[in-house]
Amino acid sequence: MSNSTVSRRGLLAAFAATMITAAPTASNAFGFLRGAGDIRRIRMYSGRTGESLDTVYWIEGKYVPEALKEINLFMRDWRTDQVINIDPRTIDIATASHRLMGTNEPYMMLSGYRSPQTNAMLRSRSRGVAQNSLHIKGMAADLRLKSRSVSQMFAAASACNAGGVGQYNGSNFVHMDCGQVRTWRG
Repeated sequence: MSNSTVSRRGLLAAFAATMITAAPTASNAFGFLRGAGDIRRIRMYSGRTGESLDTVYWIEGKYVPEALKEINLFMRDWRTDQVINIDPRTIDIATASHRLMGTNEPYMMLSGYRSPQTNAMLRSRSRGVAQNSLHIKGMAADLRLKSRSVSQMFAAASACNAGGVGQYNGSNFVHMDCGQVRTWRG
Protein backbone atom coordinates (compact mmCIF):
# COMPACT_ATOMS: atom_id res chain seq x y z
CA MET A 1 0.00 0.00 0.00
CA SER A 2 1.44 3.37 -0.97
CA ASN A 3 1.81 6.31 1.40
CA SER A 4 -0.67 8.35 -0.67
CA THR A 5 -3.30 5.61 -0.24
CA VAL A 6 -2.71 5.41 3.50
CA SER A 7 -2.90 9.17 3.98
CA ARG A 8 -6.03 9.41 1.78
CA ARG A 9 -7.74 6.64 3.77
CA GLY A 10 -6.64 8.32 6.97
CA LEU A 11 -8.08 11.59 5.75
CA LEU A 12 -11.36 9.91 4.81
CA ALA A 13 -11.53 8.22 8.21
CA ALA A 14 -10.94 11.55 9.94
CA PHE A 15 -13.74 13.18 7.94
CA ALA A 16 -16.09 10.28 8.71
CA ALA A 17 -15.24 10.41 12.42
CA THR A 18 -16.05 14.11 12.64
CA MET A 19 -19.23 14.01 10.57
CA ILE A 20 -22.27 15.50 12.24
CA THR A 21 -25.56 14.15 11.01
CA ALA A 22 -28.13 16.91 10.74
CA ALA A 23 -31.85 16.33 10.48
CA PRO A 24 -33.32 17.61 7.23
CA THR A 25 -35.54 20.65 7.50
CA ALA A 26 -37.04 20.35 4.04
CA SER A 27 -39.32 17.66 2.71
CA ASN A 28 -37.09 17.09 -0.31
CA ALA A 29 -34.27 15.01 1.17
CA PHE A 30 -32.42 14.81 -2.13
CA GLY A 31 -32.19 18.58 -2.24
CA PHE A 32 -31.02 18.57 1.36
CA LEU A 33 -28.30 16.04 0.53
CA ARG A 34 -27.10 18.05 -2.48
CA GLY A 35 -26.48 20.99 -0.20
CA ALA A 36 -25.39 18.90 2.77
CA GLY A 37 -21.80 19.97 2.71
CA ASP A 38 -18.58 18.16 3.12
CA ILE A 39 -19.11 14.40 3.03
CA ARG A 40 -21.51 11.64 2.01
CA ARG A 41 -21.13 8.10 3.29
CA ILE A 42 -22.81 4.83 2.30
CA ARG A 43 -22.84 1.65 4.39
CA MET A 44 -24.12 -1.65 2.97
CA TYR A 45 -23.57 -5.36 3.21
CA SER A 46 -24.45 -8.23 0.90
CA GLY A 47 -25.95 -11.44 2.21
CA ARG A 48 -25.12 -13.03 -1.16
CA THR A 49 -21.37 -12.43 -1.10
CA GLY A 50 -20.75 -11.74 2.59
CA GLU A 51 -19.05 -8.47 1.65
CA SER A 52 -19.47 -5.14 3.43
CA LEU A 53 -19.04 -1.59 2.20
CA ASP A 54 -18.49 1.46 4.37
CA THR A 55 -17.15 4.35 2.34
CA VAL A 56 -17.16 8.12 2.10
CA TYR A 57 -17.90 8.67 -1.58
CA TRP A 58 -18.30 12.47 -1.70
CA ILE A 59 -16.04 15.10 -0.15
CA GLU A 60 -16.49 18.85 -0.45
CA GLY A 61 -18.65 18.84 -3.57
CA LYS A 62 -16.89 16.06 -5.47
CA TYR A 63 -17.34 12.34 -5.86
CA VAL A 64 -14.30 10.31 -4.74
CA PRO A 65 -13.25 8.15 -7.74
CA GLU A 66 -11.67 5.42 -5.59
CA ALA A 67 -14.84 5.14 -3.51
CA LEU A 68 -17.03 4.95 -6.62
CA LYS A 69 -14.85 2.06 -7.86
CA GLU A 70 -15.43 0.28 -4.53
CA ILE A 71 -19.18 0.83 -4.89
CA ASN A 72 -19.12 -0.49 -8.48
CA LEU A 73 -17.36 -3.66 -7.37
CA PHE A 74 -19.61 -4.14 -4.34
CA MET A 75 -22.81 -3.68 -6.39
CA ARG A 76 -21.69 -6.01 -9.20
CA ASP A 77 -23.86 -8.82 -10.54
CA TRP A 78 -22.84 -11.50 -8.04
CA ARG A 79 -24.13 -14.26 -10.31
CA THR A 80 -21.83 -13.37 -13.22
CA ASP A 81 -19.24 -11.23 -11.39
CA GLN A 82 -19.76 -8.48 -14.00
CA VAL A 83 -19.00 -4.92 -12.87
CA ILE A 84 -20.26 -1.69 -14.43
CA ASN A 85 -20.30 1.93 -13.28
CA ILE A 86 -23.14 2.48 -10.84
CA ASP A 87 -24.86 5.82 -11.33
CA PRO A 88 -23.87 7.83 -8.24
CA ARG A 89 -27.32 9.43 -8.16
CA THR A 90 -28.68 6.06 -7.01
CA ILE A 91 -26.22 6.11 -4.11
CA ASP A 92 -27.23 9.70 -3.35
CA ILE A 93 -30.90 8.68 -3.12
CA ALA A 94 -30.09 5.73 -0.85
CA THR A 95 -27.90 7.96 1.33
CA ALA A 96 -30.54 10.70 1.57
CA SER A 97 -33.21 8.11 2.44
CA HIS A 98 -30.94 6.61 5.09
CA ARG A 99 -30.40 10.03 6.69
CA LEU A 100 -34.14 10.65 6.78
CA MET A 101 -34.70 7.38 8.64
CA GLY A 102 -32.16 8.31 11.30
CA THR A 103 -30.53 4.90 11.59
CA ASN A 104 -26.89 3.82 11.73
CA GLU A 105 -27.67 0.31 10.50
CA PRO A 106 -26.11 -0.47 7.11
CA TYR A 107 -28.40 -1.39 4.25
CA MET A 108 -28.60 -5.00 3.19
CA MET A 109 -28.27 -4.88 -0.59
CA LEU A 110 -30.29 -7.56 -2.33
CA SER A 111 -29.63 -6.42 -5.88
CA GLY A 112 -27.52 -3.74 -7.52
CA TYR A 113 -26.28 -4.19 -11.08
CA ARG A 114 -27.84 -7.05 -13.02
CA SER A 115 -26.43 -8.30 -16.29
CA PRO A 116 -29.01 -8.70 -19.08
CA GLN A 117 -28.68 -12.48 -18.65
CA THR A 118 -29.39 -12.32 -14.91
CA ASN A 119 -32.31 -9.97 -15.46
CA ALA A 120 -33.81 -12.29 -18.10
CA MET A 121 -33.45 -15.29 -15.77
CA LEU A 122 -35.12 -13.40 -12.89
CA ARG A 123 -37.85 -12.13 -15.23
CA SER A 124 -38.65 -15.70 -16.27
CA ARG A 125 -39.24 -16.52 -12.58
CA SER A 126 -41.13 -13.42 -11.47
CA ARG A 127 -43.69 -10.97 -12.88
CA GLY A 128 -42.12 -8.21 -10.75
CA VAL A 129 -38.91 -7.95 -12.82
CA ALA A 130 -39.01 -5.34 -15.59
CA GLN A 131 -37.69 -6.28 -19.01
CA ASN A 132 -35.73 -3.03 -19.29
CA SER A 133 -34.90 -2.81 -15.59
CA LEU A 134 -32.72 0.08 -14.48
CA HIS A 135 -30.64 -2.54 -12.65
CA ILE A 136 -29.21 -3.42 -16.11
CA LYS A 137 -27.95 0.17 -16.45
CA GLY A 138 -26.48 0.39 -12.95
CA MET A 139 -29.17 2.85 -11.93
CA ALA A 140 -31.03 0.86 -9.24
CA ALA A 141 -30.67 -0.95 -5.93
CA ASP A 142 -32.97 -3.21 -3.94
CA LEU A 143 -32.37 -2.55 -0.24
CA ARG A 144 -33.54 -3.74 3.17
CA LEU A 145 -33.10 -2.62 6.78
CA LYS A 146 -33.84 -4.76 9.82
CA SER A 147 -34.59 -1.71 11.99
CA ARG A 148 -37.09 -0.08 9.61
CA SER A 149 -40.21 -1.39 7.94
CA VAL A 150 -40.63 -1.48 4.20
CA SER A 151 -43.26 1.25 4.61
CA GLN A 152 -40.81 3.49 6.47
CA MET A 153 -38.12 2.94 3.84
CA PHE A 154 -40.61 3.59 1.05
CA ALA A 155 -41.76 6.84 2.69
CA ALA A 156 -38.18 8.07 3.15
CA ALA A 157 -37.12 7.24 -0.41
CA SER A 158 -40.33 8.76 -1.82
CA ALA A 159 -39.69 11.97 0.14
CA CYS A 160 -36.46 12.39 -1.84
CA ASN A 161 -38.58 12.95 -4.96
CA ALA A 162 -35.56 12.00 -7.04
CA GLY A 163 -36.25 8.70 -8.80
CA GLY A 164 -38.29 5.53 -8.79
CA VAL A 165 -39.31 3.88 -5.53
CA GLY A 166 -40.96 0.47 -5.32
CA GLN A 167 -42.37 -1.06 -2.13
CA TYR A 168 -42.22 -4.88 -1.96
CA ASN A 169 -43.80 -5.93 1.33
CA GLY A 170 -43.90 -9.65 0.49
CA SER A 171 -40.17 -9.75 -0.21
CA ASN A 172 -39.31 -7.16 2.47
CA PHE A 173 -37.33 -4.66 0.39
CA VAL A 174 -37.52 -1.28 -1.30
CA HIS A 175 -36.32 -0.61 -4.84
CA MET A 176 -34.61 2.77 -5.33
CA ASP A 177 -33.47 4.09 -8.70
CA CYS A 178 -32.38 7.36 -10.29
CA GLY A 179 -34.78 7.15 -13.22
CA GLN A 180 -38.00 9.12 -13.62
CA VAL A 181 -39.79 10.08 -10.42
CA ARG A 182 -42.50 7.46 -9.81
CA THR A 183 -43.71 5.09 -7.08
CA TRP A 184 -45.32 1.66 -7.07
CA ARG A 185 -46.13 -1.24 -4.79
CA GLY A 186 -45.27 -4.75 -5.91
